[in-house]
Amino acid sequence: MRTTGTATLIVMAMAMGLAGAGADAQGDLLDRALALHKQAPLIDGHNDYPWALRELDPARDLASADIASAVPKLMTDIPRLRKGGMGGQFWSVYIPSAMQGKDAVRATLEQIDIVHRMTQRWPDTFERARTANDIERIFKTGRIASLIGMEGGHSIDNSLATLRAMHALGAGYMTLTHGLNVPWADSATDTPILGGLSKFGEEVVREMNRLGMLVDLSHVSPDTMEDAIRVTEAPIIFSHSSAKALCNVPRNVPDEILRLIPKNGGVVMVTFVPGFISQQVADHGANAQAQQQQIRAQFANNEAEATAAIERWRADNPEPRATLGQVADHIDHIRKTAGIDHIGLGGDFDGITTVVQGLEDVSTYPALTAELLRRGYSNDDVKKILGLNILRVMQQVERVSADVQKRRGPSTATIEKLDGTITK
Repeated sequence: MRTTGTATLIVMAMAMGLAGAGADAQGDLLDRALALHKQAPLIDGHNDYPWALRELDPARDLASADIASAVPKLMTDIPRLRKGGMGGQFWSVYIPSAMQGKDAVRATLEQIDIVHRMTQRWPDTFERARTANDIERIFKTGRIASLIGMEGGHSIDNSLATLRAMHALGAGYMTLTHGLNVPWADSATDTPILGGLSKFGEEVVREMNRLGMLVDLSHVSPDTMEDAIRVTEAPIIFSHSSAKALCNVPRNVPDEILRLIPKNGGVVMVTFVPGFISQQVADHGANAQAQQQQIRAQFANNEAEATAAIERWRADNPEPRATLGQVADHIDHIRKTAGIDHIGLGGDFDGITTVVQGLEDVSTYPALTAELLRRGYSNDDVKKILGLNILRVMQQVERVSADVQKRRGPSTATIEKLDGTITK
């Protein structure tokens, strides 16, 4: 859904049931929200525009999705980023887990190149950032600080040298796994093999600490989460995850891990993926998948009839909607369990096929900010969630990096030396 400013946000908020004291009160909350977005940078942990571009055009020509003006087929463009009050964005250089080896390394480099070209094509809007100080400086100029996040350890092909090269090109975080295990870490959505991190996986975390890269634990198994928190000398992040206690899916963060985060100092960047926010949506998705498998088995020799039966089932069983209020519920839960200093936002826009009602695209962040204000969050607490928490994490990661580099140089460890035979 496109928005046209504060008036549209008020209408949207009323439709979501957020204007408990009436339109005037909700308008005041949205005005306060927009003001807060000008005082502290909204830093989102995960946006998949680079992959959305690749899917639109395998040549990755930015003109194929010229976000300088409205691009209705996407959730991200510059006008909506401006309306959303974006101050900093980690652009995901995602590649599918099915890509392995040299193909994965090449595709990751191509995705990093997209981010570099974005900042060159639209320099009045974007500027590349590496550090917390960069973000604060760029925010003051009115531009959007642009950072890079690698989504999945398969991008480095089991090579610390490749990890260092990716960091040199601008990668600010790496998600240790994506949907499948890597040889040195278990994923949340694959069959556990290692029970967390292998010895080489621990060395990856230590080398990321030395480099000053954020260790991202979205997508990893609880055992991998726990191992990484044990090994790391710096705070970790979850770039786009929510609370498992409210939506019981493998991609969310269990309470036992949330309780470890205050000592570590990390941050959970709450995501807007409907199936990670609403248990009803998650259950519907699981049921739909089971029904599809059953129907395809029933009509194994008739694809047309199977497709028609699946469409009939979908028409009779429409997907429920996750709501903005439920996203705020996840923020409430993480505040209660881990504390206000350990919450951020990671929308996953353009990496999702359905959206939360009230958070349809990058223009809608102020509506969530207004809801937090309505729930009694102070201005200072809201600014922490918007970006000050992740800035603090980045500053601490940078301090750890400076200290570690005084103690040791680049690791020359290999997976073969530490783990022996590689298990795919």
